Amino acid sequence: MNILIIKLSSLGDVLHNLPIVWDIRAQYPEAKIDWLVEESYLSLLAPLLSNADFKGIDNIIPIAMRRWKKNLLSDQTRKEWRGFRQNFQTTQYDVIIETQGLLKAAWLTRLAKRSPNAAIAGLGNATEESGFEPLVRWFYTDSVQVPLRCHAVERSRWVAAAALNLPEPKNQPQFYPPIFLQSLQTNETPFNKPYVLFFHATARAAKQWSEANWIALGNALAKQGKQVILPWGNAQEKAVSKRLSTQIPNSIVSPAFNINEWFGVIANAALTVGVDTGLTHLSAMMNTPTIELYCDSPRWKTEAYWSENIKNLGDTGQPPSLDNVLQSVGALLDA
Repeated sequence: MNILIIKLSSLGDVLHNLPIVWDIRAQYPEAKIDWLVEESYLSLLAPLLSNADFKGIDNIIPIAMRRWKKNLLSDQTRKEWRGFRQNFQTTQYDVIIETQGLLKAAWLTRLAKRSPNAAIAGLGNATEESGFEPLVRWFYTDSVQVPLRCHAVERSRWVAAAALNLPEPKNQPQFYPPIFLQSLQTNETPFNKPYVLFFHATARAAKQWSEANWIALGNALAKQGKQVILPWGNAQEKAVSKRLSTQIPNSIVSPAFNINEWFGVIANAALTVGVDTGLTHLSAMMNTPTIELYCDSPRWKTEAYWSENIKNLGDTGQPPSLDNVLQSVGALLDA
C-alpha cells in the first residue's frame, strides 16, 4: 500500500503530525509512506527516513509554495513547479491523509497520482482554536469528524485512524519513539554548558511573556551559574533579544540558526523556557527539560503531556507568574 501524508507547515504543526507515522507503521509495517511538506522543513523530517535500523517514512516530497508565491509568474517559479509536479506524480497512492484542513493542502490531494479507488481523508469539521476552510471537504472521499476540542496531535491521529482503520488516539500512547529522538541528538553546539534557551518571540504580541519577567528569570538563572541564550527569527525579535541581553548578566544573543543547527543547540541545553511557538515545541519533542508558557493561547491544544521533563504553565488570558516559572525551573534543574 502506498500512503501519502500531506502536512505542509508550520514547524509546530509538522511536529504534532509526526506521531501518525508510527501509528501507521504499527499496523502497516510494509507500507510505503511519503510526506509532502514545505521545503523549509526537509531537515526536520530527514531523521524520519527509513534505514537499516529504523522504519519511518520512505520519501520526502518538498514543495515551495511560500517561496513561489513571492514570484508567481517568474520563469524560475514555472520551471520549479513543473519539476515538482513530475516528482510528485511518480508514485500512485492508495491512501492520502491531509491533516491541514486548508484549501492549499486539500487541492494538492487531487494533484497527486491516485489509484482507481484511492481514499482521500481529511478533516470534516472545524475544531476550537484551529484553522479550517469548509470547502476542503469537496476534495476528500472521507471527511473525518473529530472532537471539537482536540489536541493538535490527536487531531491528526483521528484523520489517520479513520483513513486506515487504526486504533483511536486514546489507544495510541506512543508519541516520539526513543530511536527517533536518538537520531536528533548531537554534541555539536556553539555554546558553553550549562546554558538555558529563552524562546521569548512569537508572532502574536498577546502570546508573549513580559520582558520584565524574562529579565527577572534570566537574573535568577545567572546567579545559579547558567548562561542565558536569546534566540531570534527576524529584526524585531533580534532587537528584543539585544534589549534583554543588556539586563541579564553573561547572556548571549544567538546567531541565526537553521533547523539542523537547532537540533544540537536544543539537545545540549540544560533547560528551555519558551512561549507557545514552534521551537519550544521542538524542545519538548526532543525531551529536553522544557517549560512551555501559555499567555494567550489554550494550553489544551498543544501542551506537551508525554514527558515528566516538560512543564506546561498558563492558559488563555492567564500568563504564568514569575514565581510559578521559578518553581518549575527548580524542579527541572534539580531533577
